[in-house]
Amino acid sequence: MSNVELLARRNAAVPRGVASATSAFAVKGENAEVWDADGRRYIDFAAGIAVCNTGHRHPKVMAAIARQCDAFVHTAFQVAPYEIYIALAERLNKLAPITDAKTILMTTGAEAVENAVKIARHYTRRPAVISFVGGFHGRTLLTMGLTGKVAPYKAGFGPLPASLYHAPFPIEHHGISIQDSLDALERLFKADVEPEQVAAIILEPVQGEGGFYKAPEEFMQALRQLCNKYGILLICDEVQTGFARTGKLFATEHFDIEPDLMTVAKALAGGFPLSGVIGKAEIMDSPDPGGLGGTYGGSPLGCAAAHAVLDVIEEEQLCERSNRIGARMVERIQQMKERSDTAAIGDVRGLGAMVAFELVKERGGHIPAPDKSKVLTAKAFEHGLFLLSCGIFGNTIRLLVPLTIPDAQLEEGLDILELSLTEIA
Repeated sequence: MSNVELLARRNAAVPRGVASATSAFAVKGENAEVWDADGRRYIDFAAGIAVCNTGHRHPKVMAAIARQCDAFVHTAFQVAPYEIYIALAERLNKLAPITDAKTILMTTGAEAVENAVKIARHYTRRPAVISFVGGFHGRTLLTMGLTGKVAPYKAGFGPLPASLYHAPFPIEHHGISIQDSLDALERLFKADVEPEQVAAIILEPVQGEGGFYKAPEEFMQALRQLCNKYGILLICDEVQTGFARTGKLFATEHFDIEPDLMTVAKALAGGFPLSGVIGKAEIMDSPDPGGLGGTYGGSPLGCAAAHAVLDVIEEEQLCERSNRIGARMVERIQQMKERSDTAAIGDVRGLGAMVAFELVKERGGHIPAPDKSKVLTAKAFEHGLFLLSCGIFGNTIRLLVPLTIPDAQLEEGLDILELSLTEIA
């Protein structure tokens, strides 16, 4: 069945609120390549939105899944627990930058964030949570409220949960300094919510959907001190940044801080649904038995895949490779930026292989050109490249290549990107 035929079936059967970035219906994936229903091949610079850090169908991941399928696929951990869940929790506890940690495993990133907030509220006995403009934490009612962008995530879905507050995220070239953000937090404490009622401050160490903005190290350390001062828990949302994407296993490791809680998902299980909350044992043990859980939480298949993913990250040195890939992408994009015959590129940034650049109205400026980002992703798709946009202003292009991508395919994808930029100039 062709892409056109599948699109007609999709439109008839699936609500339009579930958006798809392309009209290519996947039938096969292999490492950094995807083939669609028409037999066309694509280089994948999206990786399932940072899920396939170890590529599509990594042999070790697939073998681990097959072994687990031969044993059992589901019992519910709350009914008949299993060793593979415990072993993964033990492994994450050792790997996370948190002293004396415990881990609960769930299914989705939003579910992990929901549970992190539940745990923080239970431990502190406080209701309020502060997040940041541009942050993305999910599409459930609570996580939608935490997300710092209205369209399309919040529009028409109100009222949103109470006791959620937003502060500006420091982005220097958009006129928001570190001090501006810290001052805004203090204003929140004076105007909207007393700090003694705040359970947690949550943020992505590098904003994902918000535009791949890295939190300044000084800002992260100031947040840690602020949380210590008021007894607030610091939650690092590592759903998109985790598992070698930024050149370290967790992006939080770049900042020389220790969070109280971390949320993980996406790349944890190489394409299988699995998420988790990792946190200080005293905090994690606060809820009573039965207060946490979920039918599919910590799926045996997801746990098996996650063990394989962690093995691959270590054996194939994907943190180091992430840094090499990221440096090459930034180098190529800077070269594209210097050309006079491409669409105007503004800020170029990256931490490891979490790389992005902004499309702007004029060279040397920062005025967003969101219309160009839509045209660019469409043009890249025409040439066989999956490419995603993001950002508060919709003008950021994000590159999320599998960390296992062969060098030749990385260059092929970057060549397509360069060609597309010249064609939309």
